[in-house]
Amino acid sequence: MTTAYDFTATTIDGAPRDLSDYRGKVLLVVNTATQCGFTPQLTGLEELYSRYADRGLVVLGFPCDQFGHQNPDSDEDTAAFCQKNYGVSFPMFSQVDVNGDDAHPLYRWLRSEKGGVLGSKIKWNFTKFLVDSEGNVVKRYGSTTKPEKIADDVEALLPA
Repeated sequence: MTTAYDFTATTIDGAPRDLSDYRGKVLLVVNTATQCGFTPQLTGLEELYSRYADRGLVVLGFPCDQFGHQNPDSDEDTAAFCQKNYGVSFPMFSQVDVNGDDAHPLYRWLRSEKGGVLGSKIKWNFTKFLVDSEGNVVKRYGSTTKPEKIADDVEALLPA
């Protein structure tokens, strides 16, 4: 059985990262963008991460430029923007495609595990996938779901 821990992704600074490094953690996987109306959700994502990191939550940000060309920046510029403007300290990864033939394997798997309004296709930036500590997708949230609305679901998956 495939889990989130079976994938590898490139960090935003260019290093390969086995997602098995997060084994036993609850993951919130999000496709981000720097020039989107939902970009301010980075604040809420950072707040969730700060609030629950010590209990085992890791937010994983995957910049994506597939929706309205809203993340045209280099990885270096994206990382600087997210840190400077939103204080992002959670792990960020190199820009990926989340739909189509070139979709990152993690996103192909996430979409197959939890479909959305458009079937398995991701509709827009800031779609979120909640993954339990066993690496299984528990829930998918659309772009309009603010991170603070996910807090109860996150908390339910974390140890007391």
